[in-house]
This record gives sequence, structure tokens and C-alpha cells, in this order.
Amino acid sequence: MSKHRPNRVHHRQPMPGGGQNIGAPRATLLDCADETRQSSPPSAPNWTTKRVLLLNASFEPLTTVSARRAVILLLRARAEVLHSDPRGAIVHSAGHQIQVPSVIRLTVYVRVPYIARVPLTRAALMQRDRNRCGYCGGKAETIDHVIPRSRGGTHTWDNCVACCAKCNHRKADKLLGEIGWTLATPLRAPSGKHWHLVSKIRAFDPVWSHYVPALVSA
Repeated sequence: MSKHRPNRVHHRQPMPGGGQNIGAPRATLLDCADETRQSSPPSAPNWTTKRVLLLNASFEPLTTVSARRAVILLLRARAEVLHSDPRGAIVHSAGHQIQVPSVIRLTVYVRVPYIARVPLTRAALMQRDRNRCGYCGGKAETIDHVIPRSRGGTHTWDNCVACCAKCNHRKADKLLGEIGWTLATPLRAPSGKHWHLVSKIRAFDPVWSHYVPALVSA
């Protein structure tokens, strides 16, 4: 007597990343990542960790996106390359070959709500002070509270200044009047749409400074 075997239901396993195509048929970012490892220059860092500057169609800086996201936008024709990275990895898909860019621009303008208040971050403060010590003008390495926190000072734009390690150590918890120091320039909160982007950037490509004037090299 033959045993009856129940019908087996075969479930199709989903592709990594949801199986979404990003351009040509059968091309996925997983495929791109695999092939990129073979076509990246020996000195190039892992392309998936790279950040790319994204501009609006009006050339207004919006944000930075991952290299993976930048490639998706390019393959879907939602953005165009403004600056390629000569040392960047080359990403392959079926019928396509794209060098990971440094700056891309959206092909369609998007409206972004304006936020007046710029968050105080180390990156933004260093850029506001041009990476220079507010006391001696040397290269800034730290952030100092003009009125020390221990003496009631606040962590605000008008009480924080970029500072070199030497001045920070000499000033300690003293007030400027007690040691006869003065600030090189008045301390103010920066204004402008691009400062919201600057406050989030920790490392940047020098090319970005053409589109984000507030950015200066360390």
C-alpha cells in the first residue's frame, strides 16, 4: 500500500533588499557591491561607507546620502552627476557602469521646509569659526565655553568658541576678564539653509565647498 504524501508548498525566498530593481533588469545593489570589490582602486576605501553631496535641482545643497543611495538615484534617472570621484569605486549592473560620484543633483525640484534654528554641533561650530582658535587664532582642536559651565555658562552659540588645546588648558575655568583675554570676533549663531547640512557633516570632500560655502578644510 503506497503512502500518501501531502503536497508540498514551495515558498519563494525573497531576494536581499526586497528584490527591487534599481535600473536595468536583474540589477541589484547586492550585485553592484559584489562586482565593485573587484573594480575598486586598491587605495579606495569601502564604497558603501562613502557619503555623496545631494543638491536640489536649483543647486541648493540638501543633504548627504550614502553612495548606495546615490547610485540608485542615478540609475533611476532621478539625479545627475555634477562631480565624479576619480578615486571612487566603479559600480556595475546589467548594462550599466557608474563611478561612485562626489556630488549629484536632483533632476526635479523638491520643496524643503525651512528651519530657522541651526543645531549647535561640534562640526558646525568648527566651520563657523573656520577651524581657528577664538583666542589666539591657531588651529582649533577643542571647544571652549567662554563662561565656564561650572560658573553658570550655557552651551549655546554665543558662549561656545573653537579653541586650541593650549588656550583651553590655560583658560581652564577662568573668565576672560580675569586673565585679560578677548575674543577675536563676536560669537553668533550662523544663519542660512545650508548650515543645517553643515551641522551634520563630520568629514567632507573639498569639492563640496563649491556648493556649501560655509565648509572649510581643517
